Amino acid sequence: MPHKILVVDDEIEIADLIETYLADENYSIFKFYSAKDALACIECTDLDLAILDVMLPDIDGFALCKKIREKHTWPIIMLTAKDAETDKITGLTLGADDYVTKPFRPLELAARVKSQLRRYKKYNPGIAPAASADTLMHGDLVLNKKAHTCTLEDRPLELTPTEFSILRILLENQGTAVSSEELFHQIWQDEYYSKSNNTITVHIRHLREKLGDNADKPRFIKTIWGVGYKIEDQP
Repeated sequence: MPHKILVVDDEIEIADLIETYLADENYSIFKFYSAKDALACIECTDLDLAILDVMLPDIDGFALCKKIREKHTWPIIMLTAKDAETDKITGLTLGADDYVTKPFRPLELAARVKSQLRRYKKYNPGIAPAASADTLMHGDLVLNKKAHTCTLEDRPLELTPTEFSILRILLENQGTAVSSEELFHQIWQDEYYSKSNNTITVHIRHLREKLGDNADKPRFIKTIWGVGYKIEDQP
C-alpha cells in the first residue's frame, strides 16, 4: 500500500504543487488548507508522515505539530519562512523531525520525505521476538532495532524517528563519545542540504525528557563537553 502523506498549507498553489510531486512518487496525499480540517483527518486516518506549514489561518503549524505528537510518532516536516531560525528551532522542540524553508525545490522536498519514511518503521505487534543482535540494552532500557520499539522499565517509549535513531547510535557505541557531527552524518547521511547542530541538541533534550534523564546527573545520555554525547558502558 502507498504511504499516506498529510499536507497542510493554506497557500493553495503550494499545497497543490506538493500534492502533484508526491503523487508522482506514488504516495497517497491527504491535502488540507486549514489545521481544523487536517485534525479531523488525523483522527480517522492511519498516516505515515505530515508536511505542515507554520503559518496557517486557524491553528498555526506549531500547535498542530504539538497536537500530533500527543498521540503519534510518525515523521513531521515543517515548512518555514526563509531563514526563520526561530521557527526551525521551535518546530524541532515541539517534535518535528525536519524543516524545509520556502521557497523550496519540490524535488528536494520529495527527497526529504523519502529519507524520513525510510527511517520510520511502524511498530508491528505481530513481529516475532528478534534475535539478540537486534536488541540493544542498557540496564532496563531496551531498544529493538528490527521491531523499532523501545521500552524503559517495561514501559513503551513513544519516540520520533529521529529520537529513535539517536538513541540507537548511542547504544551501539556504548562507552564511546559520539560527536554531534557524527550523529548528524549517520542520521542524514545521504542528504545534501545543511542543518545547524542545534538540530541534534534539540532532539537530545527531547529524548532526555522522555527517558526521565537529568543532564546534570545523567542516568543514560551523558554530555562530553567539546566532544559530543555518550552512554556509559554497563558495569
